[in-house]
Amino acid sequence: MTGPLAGYKVIDLTTMVAGPFATMLLGDQGADVIKVEIRGRGDHVRATANQQGGFSASFLNNNRNKRSITLDLKRPEGRDLLHRLAASADVLVQNFRPGVVERLGIAEADIRPLAPKLIYISMSGFGNNGPYVHKPVYDPIIQAVSGLASVQGGGDNLRPRLVRTVVPDKVTALTATQAITAALLARERSGEGQHITLNMLDAMMQFLWSSDMGGQTFVDNPFPQHRVSAFNDLIYATADGHMAVSVMTDAQWKGLTRALEQPDWLDDPRFTTPALRDRNFDERVALTQGVLETKTNAHWLERLDAEGVACAPVLTRTELIEHPQVVANQVVLQSQHPVAGPVRQARHAAQFGGTPAAIRMPAPGLGENTDEILAELGLDEADIADLRATGIAGEDG
Repeated sequence: MTGPLAGYKVIDLTTMVAGPFATMLLGDQGADVIKVEIRGRGDHVRATANQQGGFSASFLNNNRNKRSITLDLKRPEGRDLLHRLAASADVLVQNFRPGVVERLGIAEADIRPLAPKLIYISMSGFGNNGPYVHKPVYDPIIQAVSGLASVQGGGDNLRPRLVRTVVPDKVTALTATQAITAALLARERSGEGQHITLNMLDAMMQFLWSSDMGGQTFVDNPFPQHRVSAFNDLIYATADGHMAVSVMTDAQWKGLTRALEQPDWLDDPRFTTPALRDRNFDERVALTQGVLETKTNAHWLERLDAEGVACAPVLTRTELIEHPQVVANQVVLQSQHPVAGPVRQARHAAQFGGTPAAIRMPAPGLGENTDEILAELGLDEADIADLRATGIAGEDG
């Protein structure tokens, strides 16, 4: 059996995380993803730290199930080869800064006449209009502007904090994959391709609005969020570690008071309703922390679980690998990369009953598949050798 996107070809012109993560997920689902990289340099993350055998962990974890070709897109011959690739593809994804694809002659308007059914997706940081279009964009910049750093800080009047993982990059990637598959479905019905534009700021604001922008929802009744939201993760210190405990309903609140042997909390006027517990968040957390720190994780996990209270241990990244729930889910897979050696990766999260996703091939070396991809375009050995010799395609040596 093959993945649900088997038979679709994706041209990946993206670098860093958002674009490569998105196209990797399409590759996991069976698409033939051709990663077009800059000759002699390739994707920036190839050069980042934490390497083995010349492959960085970041590149491996965002570029499996792809083939790599290197082209000099500043030369007409390289541009023409990209045009030919696009004409044979279903999807093209690019995340150049606004204006670059136009200068290179590979913008949607340049390619559309050659590929009328193509799904062309342009990813950017801030979009194509407005005062921030010119800015270089990385994940912390979007965390700052989108409001995520303020949310993470806990309240509008508190110090903003960055989330210590690239949330905007990954949210944009997930948004892109859904948009691409939706556009492919629309094409099946209409027979027409289309241009999708997606920027990181919009993706993050969509992501945040469902849970973190309640204070901005009612136009005539704004609600300044100066207090920490009760929906924040609640991490408590115990006698031997840390754990998360989350109480939302009245039943869970009663369960917490029983597990912690604090029946007086049920009669405390500060905590008799969910709204009051939210309003007196700091006081409630302080009381809970004072009890939890007296005994171990194992003790409290057993007591809280028995009372139906949401709880879990805080795991380090190393502990996560061998946790019983992770093992039961079979989420961590080990495979052998031909150059980097044995690697662990998370499997594709969505499990398809009839068309399973899979790790079919490891992340490619720079330009590793240039010759075979050019041959698929109809070029013979002499043509390919000439492109290599003139520096238009492939790597030296």
